[in-house]
Amino acid sequence: MSNVFLPTFLIGLREGLEATLVVTILLAFLVKTGRRNRIGHVWAGVGAAVALSVGFAAVLQFTTAHLPTQRQELFDALTSILAVVFVTWMIFWMRRAARSISGQLRAKLDAAISLGPIAVVVTAFLAVAREGLETALIFFATVQGGTSSWSVIAIVTGIATSALLGVLMYRRAVRIDLTRFFTWTGVLLIVVAAGILKYGVHDLLEAGVLPGLNTLAFDISGALPPTSWYAELLRGTFNFTPAPTVLETVAWVAYAVPVLVLFLMPARTTAPPATAPTPTPAPTKEAGNPV
Repeated sequence: MSNVFLPTFLIGLREGLEATLVVTILLAFLVKTGRRNRIGHVWAGVGAAVALSVGFAAVLQFTTAHLPTQRQELFDALTSILAVVFVTWMIFWMRRAARSISGQLRAKLDAAISLGPIAVVVTAFLAVAREGLETALIFFATVQGGTSSWSVIAIVTGIATSALLGVLMYRRAVRIDLTRFFTWTGVLLIVVAAGILKYGVHDLLEAGVLPGLNTLAFDISGALPPTSWYAELLRGTFNFTPAPTVLETVAWVAYAVPVLVLFLMPARTTAPPATAPTPTPAPTKEAGNPV
C-alpha cells in the first residue's frame, strides 16, 4: 500500500465532509421551505464544481509532467507552498465560521432563488468549488513522488466516506461532534502541511533557488533505514526523512509549532458591551422639609 494513503485519505475525508455539509445545508433548506423544484439546480452547480476540480487536478498533473526537470522542481515547490497557505487558511476559517456557515449559506441561497435558476446553480457552484479546488491542490502537493494509483484510491475513499457520512447526517441516522472532528483533523492536517512545506523547501534546494542542499541537520539513516516500511510510512504521512537538510528542518518546525499553538488556543469570545448603570434619580425636596 502506498505510503501516502493516510494523508490523502485524510484530505479527502476532511475536504469532502466540508463540501458535503455545504450541500446538505442547501438541500435541507430547500426541502424545509418547500422549494424542492430547485434541488436539481443545486446538483447542477455541485456537478460543475466537481468537474472544475477534477480538471484543475488534471492541469496540474499535465503541467508538471511536461516541464524540464529544474522548472518542474520549481513548479512543485510553488504548488506545495500554495497548498500550505490554503490548508492553513482553511482550518482556521472553518474553526471561526463553523457556527455561522449554515445561516450564511441559507441567506445566500434564499437570495439566489429570488433571482432565478441560474443564480441557484452559481450559488451551489461557488459554495462547493472552493472546497474542490483546495482538495485538488492539496492532493497534488501531497502525492508528489508517491504511488499515484494508491493516492487516487485513498482520496476517492476519503471523499466517498465523507459523502456517506453526509447522507447519514441528512437522514439523522448518525450524529457527529463536528467541533471535535474538525479539531482533530485540523491538527493532523497541520502536521501534513508542515511536511508539504518541507517538501517544497527541498524542491527549492534542488532547483538551486536556496542554498544548503548538502547541509544536513542530522542523519539517522543507520537507525531508520530509508527503505524500511516504517521509514516509508513516516515519509508518506509526515514527510519525515532520516537525513533532512537544515533548511527543511527549520521550515518544518517554524511552521508546525506556532500554527499548532495558535490552532489549539481557546477561541476568544467577544463579551457583550457593558451597559451603563441607570442613574438613580435624586430625591425631591418636599415643601416643609429641611434642606
